Amino acid sequence: MIERISPPGVPAPRGPYSPAVRAGDFIFVSGQVPVDPATQQLISGDIAVETRQVLNNVKQILEGCGATLADVVKCGVYLADGGDFAAMNAVYAEFFGAAKPARATVVTGFALPGVRVEIEAIAYKPTGPS
Repeated sequence: MIERISPPGVPAPRGPYSPAVRAGDFIFVSGQVPVDPATQQLISGDIAVETRQVLNNVKQILEGCGATLADVVKCGVYLADGGDFAAMNAVYAEFFGAAKPARATVVTGFALPGVRVEIEAIAYKPTGPS
């Protein structure tokens, strides 16, 4: 079964996609950018501030799906500037601690002007007994 999920209190999608999709025991979180869910506005600051907002958004979406960051098995990280890697990585480590998911980090351009970091996640959270 596939379920498209838009938990309350998360940034509204800026296009035709769902914040998360549950497919069986997997939860796919769409790429999140540094949008404040209270104002729905893109925030700007240093890359640490922006990464923290992005990961808070990912965390909030996962919680709305009944999962946590500890359930994440894979992340994709997209940066506008490779020079931001170390600062992004330090914040990322704060959020994931010992629960280190697999990850790829790519330097790329973004369709939305002003975006410097985007993170997507895949979590594994069984819905019940097998």
